[in-house]
Amino acid sequence: MSIKPPVLIDTKLPLPLFLQGKVRDSYDMGKLLLIIATDRISALDFILPCGIPNKGLVLNKLSAFWFHKTEHLMPNHLVSLVNDVRLLDNYLPVSHRFDYPNYLEGRAMIVSKVKVIPIECVVRGYLAGSGWVEYQKQGTIGGHPLPEGLKLSQELPQPLFTPTTKATTGHDQSLTISEMKNMVGDELTRELEEKSLAIYSYAREYAISRDIIIADTKMEFGWDEDRLILVDELLTPDSSRFWDTKLYQVGISQPSYDKQPVRDWLIHSKWEQKKPAPPLPPEVIQATTRRYQQAYERLTGEKLG
Repeated sequence: MSIKPPVLIDTKLPLPLFLQGKVRDSYDMGKLLLIIATDRISALDFILPCGIPNKGLVLNKLSAFWFHKTEHLMPNHLVSLVNDVRLLDNYLPVSHRFDYPNYLEGRAMIVSKVKVIPIECVVRGYLAGSGWVEYQKQGTIGGHPLPEGLKLSQELPQPLFTPTTKATTGHDQSLTISEMKNMVGDELTRELEEKSLAIYSYAREYAISRDIIIADTKMEFGWDEDRLILVDELLTPDSSRFWDTKLYQVGISQPSYDKQPVRDWLIHSKWEQKKPAPPLPPEVIQATTRRYQQAYERLTGEKLG
């Protein structure tokens, strides 16, 4: 498999660094941001010392794909995908232009700078992950009562909105609807729930036509002045659980188009979940690269490049 551009772990641009996340680096362009999706990978709350080839390309281009596809449902922060570095001349004054690195192409997008709402808007359509754990203990997901006797990976009677906090470190914490209302108010809670469910339902129907089940996903929103918009990433393997419809079986854990090979290897290794995190073996890196690329190509119908 050809790897273009090379594995990207760090970015260093002559622009003010706005924010460095686990995967994305954001640079300040005044009223806009330049967001770069690197090939960094995190698992079990640790950033690993190796990258996953093409991962940043998938995250960036797939987010752009979904932003365009769902803009009739909700406006978003995407101004332009950087497919050609010369595009940046349109957004930077002459005094701030520089020799743009080629790795920006396909991995970067120019977005509006907004006030992010500190809540992860999670929608679940199937019983998996932490939802399955909660259901086994309490018969609920995010406080929503569910029928008895549901099985692992089973489709829920209806998609559920299960928000969480947006943690800068460690795990996000579940929020009840009442707790969310206390944080952001009744009206915004209602709107975020309605928009999240509408986007999930639309995307799930489309994905099924591409033989992919979107079991769950998380979204983020922000205020562009007085306008509520989608931000960050959208419906990627990092923010969603994608399953193959042809392999799907109720009652068992499903193979996912995401970093599951990484989690599996780390869990079964002798690593004690302390710094430094261990490098991944080549076969795990290759398997993870393949899953990310398959998700992109299956959903978009295009080759990654």
